[in-house]
Amino acid sequence: MSEPVTALKNARYDAGIATISEVAPLGMITIRGDLDAPYVRKVTKKLTGVDRPEHGQCQFEGAAGVAWMSPDELLLLCPHTQVPEVLARLHAAFEDTHTTAVDVSGARAVFRVEGPHAREVLAKLAPVDLAPGQFTSGMFRRTRMGQVPAAFWLREDGAFEVICFRSVAQYMFDLLSVAAQPGSEVGHFQTV
Repeated sequence: MSEPVTALKNARYDAGIATISEVAPLGMITIRGDLDAPYVRKVTKKLTGVDRPEHGQCQFEGAAGVAWMSPDELLLLCPHTQVPEVLARLHAAFEDTHTTAVDVSGARAVFRVEGPHAREVLAKLAPVDLAPGQFTSGMFRRTRMGQVPAAFWLREDGAFEVICFRSVAQYMFDLLSVAAQPGSEVGHFQTV
């Protein structure tokens, strides 16, 4: 079996107001069904160590997590090497239900945006209120960034992680890099 590679082979931009880096291959499994069903809550907690997130949230414990995507969809995140095992356990738990679990790892790219102006970089690109009091750690949004659909969340360490389709990874990397150009600070989120 070949080793997984990222869409842009670990691209990185650190010459501007924020650092943009492609995240190593990440396991991503879409779960569709009744999110309030006890078996969904139980198996996702067992596999990730976190409770099912509420609307607009993403919960993480170490390298595993769950993001709320829509009223009937979750995105389970785990180390890429664990995807086959996690998927098998989900399929076993969902066997006689109207619930699906699909590996979407190869169809997505993930970027990390970090640094003192990371919030500002994303605010230039997405129609989301990113004020520190409005967008806090654990919040998750599906939106558009530039011309493409994307999703992002704020990690506890203050960095954002952005997910997009793999087919637009170069566009997303370029978009984030341009928004982080040296001297492009707006200063909107600075406190006096």
